[in-house]
Amino acid sequence: MAKHSKSIPQRGLRVADQIQKDLSELIAFELKDPRVGMVTISEVQLTPDYAHAKIYFTLLKDSAEDVRQTLEGLNKASGYLRNMLGKRLHIHTLPSLHFLHDTSTVRGLAMSALIDQANATRAKDDPESNPELHPDVQAADPADKE
Repeated sequence: MAKHSKSIPQRGLRVADQIQKDLSELIAFELKDPRVGMVTISEVQLTPDYAHAKIYFTLLKDSAEDVRQTLEGLNKASGYLRNMLGKRLHIHTLPSLHFLHDTSTVRGLAMSALIDQANATRAKDDPESNPELHPDVQAADPADKE
């Protein structure tokens, strides 16, 4: 019994991966909506009963207008994409597709910029890297360690 209950989440992950792969192909090659440009499916989260799938996508250009138009296009085409998925996947319950913009890359870039800014500030205040600002502190000489 325990082996069966453990295999269900693993199967759900495999189904989500297959949905991600198939949707990427369908959007790139089958979808003709001009509002949907270069879309990358970054993640698919599937409910345990396979009734709903959250589809996270990213864009090459992340402007608010591009995201809005792409979201409209994907939501409009969700029925078509679900139908095409049904022809590729052979599962009993086909999930309804809910598209969401993945902001993790934008947040990651902002976090990276904050880290770079903090490192630049730290380097400016560091006495060893900036001896002219701190004349009373002498830089460590590697010859002193011998």
